Amino acid sequence: MKSNNIYISFFMLVTLFMACDKEKQPEEKQTMIIEKSTHKKVVYQVFTRLFGNTNSTNKPWGTIEENGVGKFSDFTDKALKKIKDLGVTHIWYTGIPHHDVIRDYTDFGISNDDPDVVKGRAGSPYAVKDYYNVNPDLADNPAKRLAEFKALIKRTHKVGLQLIIDIVPNHVARNYQGLTNPEGVDDFGAKDDKTVVYDVNNNFYYVPGEAFKVPEWQNGYQPLGGENNPLADHRFEEYPAKWTGNGSRAAQPDVNDWYETVKINYGVSPDGRKDFNELPEGFENKNYQKHFDFWKDKKVPSSWIKFKDIALYWIEMGVDGFRYDMAEMVPVEFWSYMNSAIKMKNENAFLMAEVYNPDLYRDYIRKGKMDYLYDKVQLYDTIKNIMQGHGSTDHIADIEKWKKDIEHNMLHFLENHDEQRIASPEFAGNALKGKPAMVVSATISTSPTLIYFGQELGEPGAENAGFGSPSRTSIFDYIGVPNLQRWVNDKKFDGGSSTDEEKSLRDFYKRLLNFTINSSAMMGAYQDIHHHNRYHTEWYNDKVLSYVRWDAAEKLIIVSNFNDSNHYGFDLQVPNDIIKKWNLKDGEYETEDQIYHKNKPTLKVEKGLGYIRIDVEPLESFILKLK
Repeated sequence: MKSNNIYISFFMLVTLFMACDKEKQPEEKQTMIIEKSTHKKVVYQVFTRLFGNTNSTNKPWGTIEENGVGKFSDFTDKALKKIKDLGVTHIWYTGIPHHDVIRDYTDFGISNDDPDVVKGRAGSPYAVKDYYNVNPDLADNPAKRLAEFKALIKRTHKVGLQLIIDIVPNHVARNYQGLTNPEGVDDFGAKDDKTVVYDVNNNFYYVPGEAFKVPEWQNGYQPLGGENNPLADHRFEEYPAKWTGNGSRAAQPDVNDWYETVKINYGVSPDGRKDFNELPEGFENKNYQKHFDFWKDKKVPSSWIKFKDIALYWIEMGVDGFRYDMAEMVPVEFWSYMNSAIKMKNENAFLMAEVYNPDLYRDYIRKGKMDYLYDKVQLYDTIKNIMQGHGSTDHIADIEKWKKDIEHNMLHFLENHDEQRIASPEFAGNALKGKPAMVVSATISTSPTLIYFGQELGEPGAENAGFGSPSRTSIFDYIGVPNLQRWVNDKKFDGGSSTDEEKSLRDFYKRLLNFTINSSAMMGAYQDIHHHNRYHTEWYNDKVLSYVRWDAAEKLIIVSNFNDSNHYGFDLQVPNDIIKKWNLKDGEYETEDQIYHKNKPTLKVEKGLGYIRIDVEPLESFILKLK
């Protein structure tokens, strides 16, 4: 979650990070290499309540009855198989834990939620109300919602996919209320001392003596678009007031604060003191078993235990991993504690997190035992600029060099629920501009690739759903996703109503992603050849990018043209050191493009230097494999 567009500036480091000298190579670095998957991973993020919704009314602030909603049951065996066949290994079901919604479920023992502290009608999935149950909107029978989700877990595993759900450790909904807590589990805040701002074992921070006040609305905003609702009275009972999710300490947060949530206390005092053990020096080089052992005899804050228990609850149920929201707002020591406990239960659990400060990447990977972090501030932001016509491909090789020691841990994406749709006018205005970017994102490193549902169909996110504005598919309201709905085709999941352009784009994604998960070279070596060609190759330019990937079985030359109007032709050079690494003698070698299998240029090696003729159309890419 990046509410209110919080961005962190990134300044490229000049020198490559070195963890230690050669004699003291980190144990963790060795472990990462050993544990690295033999094949690429691809995550398909799906906003669960939108996927199966075939209603196309799309009225702003529309109710479920007006605009419809998707269900767990929409993920049929056929739907899941089609997702897997796209070249997907993991599915991230977004919006599973029970969060605030503006709908009456009191017949099922669920209290109504107050529009004054809920964003949208369907509610934000990042304002979790009950961590031990699931969103009632997603169930055919809300009374059996947890059983329906368990059935979805089984269907997902049946087709060979692993599944991920969200955990939002930094904050919970203001009206958190666990209805199905396991025996012995108290709600957040149930045992807090509310007379003080802070206590190490309080779950929340407080503003003693002051009541919470709803923000003053701005720019004409009204909850539910001004619809009459008895709870939309600009009041919400909370005494004393709690600190808001983004850290605001005011009893009345600003409208731009995360006012629908309250911040969790992890044992960090208001002045920044850590009231818990810190990891000993050198523990960044220890594996998860050592981290688990370290915490066994340590007293930790109450909130740590609560979230660890929540994570293990879902792991026991069959969930294969988590996406952690705004992980850098939570102490890295907590992640060591929780992630090591998860790995002790399931060493293959897939743990990915939102961290936007590059200075923290290595700590959250090595100390926090994260598997994967978003590669946003570096690769995504750079590629987005190039797609928009502002940036240069010259910067990409430097990014890869800077993160060489953690490249496997930096998950790549071009869309997710926080980011603008590629096809939106605010981003690129054309889904085809995502094609070269997608090739680079998916093939430049060993890290996983993430795509957002509808991305493969060019979804522009143009709907005015109610809360917020277009360019991002709404995560706050009930809405239909038109390009996806045409592919869903009345739940036939066959693309029967898709346009030719949508079918062609999906075919491209399917070819590319399936290649990446089946190519052994994707988990092998990488080397930039872009800068060599910038200096030595006529007509080669900074709207083109080239690099090589290889292992013992495959040798690949990858070329992408980000220009949407210009064709380029040049004799691409493969430098001498790569020719030596590939053990190629002078002569000619056949290649074949692995996306469409139409382009088959010859690599010529003369005096130890390789030359291959490239003629690349606007927005075209080649993955050329030596035969």
